[in-house]
Amino acid sequence: MSFRPFHPVLLAALLALSPLSGAPAPASPEQKIAELGLALPASNAPIANYVPAVRTGNLIFLSGHIPRDAKGAVITGKVGRDANEQDANAAARTTALALLATLKKEIGELAKVKRIVRVGGFVNAVDDFKAQPQIINGCSDLLVAVFGDRGRHARAALGVASLPLGAVVEIEMVVEVE
Repeated sequence: MSFRPFHPVLLAALLALSPLSGAPAPASPEQKIAELGLALPASNAPIANYVPAVRTGNLIFLSGHIPRDAKGAVITGKVGRDANEQDANAAARTTALALLATLKKEIGELAKVKRIVRVGGFVNAVDDFKAQPQIINGCSDLLVAVFGDRGRHARAALGVASLPLGAVVEIEMVVEVE
């Protein structure tokens, strides 16, 4: 049996795809969060008789999360009365971070996320408020920034008369994982 060297073009292609090629590895979701100047918060205990996450097969169902500030206080308000759209959108982004913190606690590392499947967003708003989708975009935009196309998801954005502890938003999520 004689030795046949690799064809030079094939060898170059293999080296280019090799981890030794010097090309940087893609950023992990945790690195992307840090690059955005954000951090995952500590997970909060449920406020009633439920669990924060349930896994069935390769799906994880995350219970509704509400936004908390850096000190852990609930971000409250009713959009159109004592909270504006920009603040509610920021609260939805903060809630996305809380959801991701719970997810990370459940699966160990966010790189195991195959896809964000669905987001359900509830906005505490006055009766005639009609921009719920723009509020919940705070969550959706962050998920896409962190996961790229894997972060695009089906979604519902609903207006409600009140939310637990007076929160301005509550968001739940379904995630497919490895």
